[in-house]
Amino acid sequence: MLDFESAQSLLAQAAAPITRHETVSLAHAVGRVLAVNLAATLDLPPADNSAMDGYAIRYADYQPDIVLPIQQRTYAGEMPAALIPGQATRLFTGSLIPDGADTIVIQENTRESDGQVHILQAPKAGEFVRKRGMDTTAGQPLLTAGTVLEAAHIALLASQGLTQVQVFAPLRVGILTTGDELVRPGEARAAQQIYNCNGPMLAALVQKTGAQAIHVLHARDNEPDLRAAITTILADCDLLLSIGGVSVGEKDLVKPVLESLGGKLALWKVRMKPGKPVALAHIDGKPVVCLPGNPVSVYAVYAMLVSPLVRRMQGRTNLFPQVSTAALRLSRPHKDSREEFLRVQWRHTAEGAPELVPYANQDSSVISSMPWASGLARTPAGETVNDGDIVKYYDVAHWLA
Repeated sequence: MLDFESAQSLLAQAAAPITRHETVSLAHAVGRVLAVNLAATLDLPPADNSAMDGYAIRYADYQPDIVLPIQQRTYAGEMPAALIPGQATRLFTGSLIPDGADTIVIQENTRESDGQVHILQAPKAGEFVRKRGMDTTAGQPLLTAGTVLEAAHIALLASQGLTQVQVFAPLRVGILTTGDELVRPGEARAAQQIYNCNGPMLAALVQKTGAQAIHVLHARDNEPDLRAAITTILADCDLLLSIGGVSVGEKDLVKPVLESLGGKLALWKVRMKPGKPVALAHIDGKPVVCLPGNPVSVYAVYAMLVSPLVRRMQGRTNLFPQVSTAALRLSRPHKDSREEFLRVQWRHTAEGAPELVPYANQDSSVISSMPWASGLARTPAGETVNDGDIVKYYDVAHWLA
């Protein structure tokens, strides 16, 4: 049985990033992973410009209560003439600074009349001038490969005049659920059966982390069905995620089927709760991760163990999102032989301090706890945790993104 940290690290390195690239327009680049390092192609701003509405002057011309004739008025998008010494140029935010000018006097500190400007307050040399290249400099690094592109990155790329960008192709994931007791939602259900919520949930988790769920298949608890489903998924996908069938029951057949297809088991059990029965294999160089069957276990294992692998295969540089800490609220002392990930809500006390409030029923089959929880609180193995103790907190808004 592996400890959680070792299992997480092992799984995160279980496959290399995919090598497929594609070029997309900026309009379709949000959420995609940049595939190449990019350098700036432009100085930004491309020329000195004004940060405020006001008057461009030579600082050397300033004297207390000076009145300067206004040589010209220049708006953003216009090219000003060179400034004549001893005069001023009326300009506006974004206007180019005329050659010869080096300082902006904001309009609040002036009074204009009869084609002249009276400077009422001393400016500082160089004040309110945005210098050429203060934002980006041509040839300097702009963005690095592995960056998940968000709106701010799109703005930066567009500012360089780019209309498209090279990104990693979407990661293709296949999902396999198992179990004779499961039926598809919407179908007739016998008394001894339950609806298959794991397949739709895991597909949604995969999509939430920016990958594509190419196949969501279900196999009954027999080796021919399992073998056929696994073969189909591996033919079309980069990663296979299976649910159930990896424990020690008589019908836990996923493990022997994987081995019959050439899969070598690299991981078997993890010292975590929920989620102990987890397996990792490789078939034809493709990783296969086998998750436990209870819905909460699937949710926790995907968030804590599988999502770093997904991010690595997508080509991302940041595999492990931020981890916070807060006081855990408990009605009685808590202790378990495994690392436990409790479904909790992040709240604040009346004084504003963060606290973690657990869901009342932590059984791994309680589906209603998942939409209620904002994240998972991690309690250490073999240690007693008391009310108010500080524990690690994994916000699913980050760990499932």
